[in-house]
Amino acid sequence: MRLIPFLWMVATALGSSSAMAGELFGAGVISTGMQETSATFTPDGNTVYFMRSDFAERDDTIMLSHRQQGRWSPAEVASFSGQWHDSEPALSPDGKRLFFVSNRPVKPGDKPLVAEMMGQKFAGKNLWYVERQANGSWGQPMHVDGAHNDGVMLYSPSVAANGDVYFSAHRPDSGKAYQIYVIHKTATGYSAPEQVTLGDTDHNRMDPCIDPDGRFILYAGNEGDSIGGPDIYIAFRQANGAWGKPERLKGDANSTSLDIAPSLGRSFGELYVSSSRLEEVNFPKTPDTAATLAKRMQEPLNGSRNIWKVDIADTLRAHGIDR
Repeated sequence: MRLIPFLWMVATALGSSSAMAGELFGAGVISTGMQETSATFTPDGNTVYFMRSDFAERDDTIMLSHRQQGRWSPAEVASFSGQWHDSEPALSPDGKRLFFVSNRPVKPGDKPLVAEMMGQKFAGKNLWYVERQANGSWGQPMHVDGAHNDGVMLYSPSVAANGDVYFSAHRPDSGKAYQIYVIHKTATGYSAPEQVTLGDTDHNRMDPCIDPDGRFILYAGNEGDSIGGPDIYIAFRQANGAWGKPERLKGDANSTSLDIAPSLGRSFGELYVSSSRLEEVNFPKTPDTAATLAKRMQEPLNGSRNIWKVDIADTLRAHGIDR
């Protein structure tokens, strides 16, 4: 559980309904009646890792599914997950490392990490990774040591081709909520975290997704023009290296429901977002039985977050990016 997204989710559920937009990803297999978010793909696009959790996000697990003959296989628990509160997987562009966050103790035998904010306690998160072995399996989880893990509220890693890791966190310079940070790969590990300058810290910014070449960054937030709680924004790198003014994505990426956790697919313009978009219920409805009611409420579009596939190619081309 992350406190700020949970509050967003409640506000959205109370205040809006949503129209369908985009393509529901892996309906019934990947996107289900539970919470799913943070899709990340192997370089060939044929294996997806994602997070699945209960409605309250008390129990997060990293899952995977394979594309077989045009269909996604039944999801299974990743080899390195299933025991701790693991979430938000992110593969490096070359597919050799998978970063994630977890409440697992840094030292074996210690207690799980716990975070506290606004008087509420929830699972704390540090940054970890697993490395691809010669036989194709994943190695043992490795803790990413460094100052970025101070405060145990680090979320949503995203990896650039040069090894830089972007993430969202609540830190002393974050203001009231969360901001986006980057750590740079060095010869001995990673640099101290630097806040990514996207505007004043009055606005909550989470779930960064960095373009592998660093040309643009996507994230979930509200820069004052959101239409449904958090929306997905994009900022482009300027000639001087600074980030341009964030723009709310147009088109199917956003809805009047909660839209978070953007991640890039392996094809140009392919974007995946986690959204609580609902299927509209019209009254009077076809009379339900206990069985039909239970079935419908356990399927996608029941108010849980599902993964949606959208296309942002036109937005990228408008800014001179065509591959």
